[in-house]
Amino acid sequence: MTYHFSVTIPMPFEEALEQTKAVLKQHGFGVLTTIDVQKTMKEKLGVEFRPYFILGACNPQMAYKALQAEDKIGTMLPCNVIIQDRGRGMVEISAVDPVASMKAIENPALAEVAQNVRGQLKAVIADMAAIART
Repeated sequence: MTYHFSVTIPMPFEEALEQTKAVLKQHGFGVLTTIDVQKTMKEKLGVEFRPYFILGACNPQMAYKALQAEDKIGTMLPCNVIIQDRGRGMVEISAVDPVASMKAIENPALAEVAQNVRGQLKAVIADMAAIART
């Protein structure tokens, strides 16, 4: 079982970043954190790294249900979505598969929430692919 969903699309990096945030919002997710990995690697390690952002995305309704089902699940929230430059005008967008990441937790109520979030994140990735085709 893979732990993420991904699509690689032809789009300028900054546009892909903004479009991904907009599509997440359309699917009920807020972006709680934004980590610029390229900038962090340069500042902390003095190394060059490709453009790469980690978005900490959260659907408040789903997070609430997950926290009701499993009080320590906050250790796995928010859901991470990454945008990374693949070169030659291509950008990869990937989202965590919450079913895979929560598989070790044996809680049927949590599994149901993870399935719902999985569907929403798959829709985000599909929508980004559709935007790239237009």
